[in-house]
Amino acid sequence: MVECYRHVMSSRRPGIAFAMARSYSSLLKDRAYVGGQWVSATSGETFQVTNPSSGEVLGSVPDMNAGDATNAIRTAYDAFQTWRETTAKERSLLLRRWFELIVEKKDSLAELLTVENGKPVTESLGEVNYAATFLEWFAEEARRTYGDTIPAPAKSKRIVVVHQPVGVASMITPWNFPYAMVTRKAGAALAAGCTVVLKPSEETPLTTLAMVDLAHQAGIPAGVFNIVTCSRKNVDAVGKTLCTDPLVAKISFTGSTAVGKLLLKWGAETVKKASMELGGHAPFVVFDSANVDAAVQGAMVSKFRYMGQTCVCANKFLVQEGIHDAFCAKLEAAMSAQLKVGDGLDKGNTQGPLINTKAVEKIEAQISDAVSKGAAVVTGGKRHALGGTFFEPTLLKGVTTDMLCTQQETFGPVAPVIKFKTEEEAVAIANSASVGLAGYFYSNDIGQIWRVAERMEVGMVGVNEGLVSMVEAPFGGVKESGIGVEGSKYGIHEYLNVKYICFGGI
Repeated sequence: MVECYRHVMSSRRPGIAFAMARSYSSLLKDRAYVGGQWVSATSGETFQVTNPSSGEVLGSVPDMNAGDATNAIRTAYDAFQTWRETTAKERSLLLRRWFELIVEKKDSLAELLTVENGKPVTESLGEVNYAATFLEWFAEEARRTYGDTIPAPAKSKRIVVVHQPVGVASMITPWNFPYAMVTRKAGAALAAGCTVVLKPSEETPLTTLAMVDLAHQAGIPAGVFNIVTCSRKNVDAVGKTLCTDPLVAKISFTGSTAVGKLLLKWGAETVKKASMELGGHAPFVVFDSANVDAAVQGAMVSKFRYMGQTCVCANKFLVQEGIHDAFCAKLEAAMSAQLKVGDGLDKGNTQGPLINTKAVEKIEAQISDAVSKGAAVVTGGKRHALGGTFFEPTLLKGVTTDMLCTQQETFGPVAPVIKFKTEEEAVAIANSASVGLAGYFYSNDIGQIWRVAERMEVGMVGVNEGLVSMVEAPFGGVKESGIGVEGSKYGIHEYLNVKYICFGGI
């Protein structure tokens, strides 16, 4: 467990309780950020942020309400009037400086992430680097939002198409990738010339506040990037304000499908543009022709990264009967050899705690349901001896499609294996979910690779690969997994309107 935290306040900037020995101390903030200022909630209320590994209270941040959110939106709208007039080069240079500051502070940022959401520190460092690349990318894409000239049907007319920023963008980000979701969304919006009001998860506000502090240091103008923090008590009121205020032009959300549907309903009142990256239920298919060792390593990366708490991690494993037993045996051996549960600050540990008790209860219910219907626990299956929200990495065999673990997103370190006979059967099971974010499969049959890649009903497919996220590629799903994409050359266009201009009398 991490050492006890001493309550020390910074004298130079908004402070918070922290351990003096920790490198992230200077990054901690106990206020929200609106209009270039560190602000409290108008009510004066706060809520606590805790370390899921130790239960230690890291500090408190403002518990803001709908009125605070409205004020932030007005501030962003006012700032938009000037930010929209900046040149692409000016925005590019500011984003580039923000990127550089993140790289300079990467070790401290990684440690802060680990104590706030439990992610193993090596993975945290990977997320910091991943987050930084979005700013580097969109700093470049800011200068590439090209328009068009279109041949007109009449000699007296000219047709021009330009792209313009949509306006104020409201953003709601999750706890599992709090750095990357900020830069993937806000980086694109700021590059496009939009201003932002962002509400981070109540589980991980400190990482977001650290990120906006670096944006402030980089010179992002006052009012352009604003952070509103709130607890579960105020989340519905704040969320509704961010989606219904008439000055908001765009909503961007990453989270559950159920919440995404609610936000879309609220946004529909004023017909707002929306980007939704919602729930997933990624199938991981291993065909008889696959390299089993490669498939096992791909499974380890896909399933157990951040203890399975990612929207694109493998949720159900479909393994063809010819290699089923070999795959399960090798996966069990890999789990035993490569996974070590413990506090994320210890670099020898690969599996930290789950984010909260509800997450543990959900996977316990799934495992209990599977066992009651005939599945066998090969390894794991219960809370770890460390207590708290630590959970043993779990492998289940004999899983069938009527079990909860094959129907619900798990968000935990549980690998349920289903045995199948034919390609058609595997594809049908893979596509049976109402969501379609990511899917993975392993095969060395080139014809099968093309068929399955085209038939999988998902937005992203990993072929002989368990990790597909990268800044250069579009991230997004189909069906109830969402609307729109993030990252890549397409991501900035989510924050741009297309305007057609017709010149006559020429």
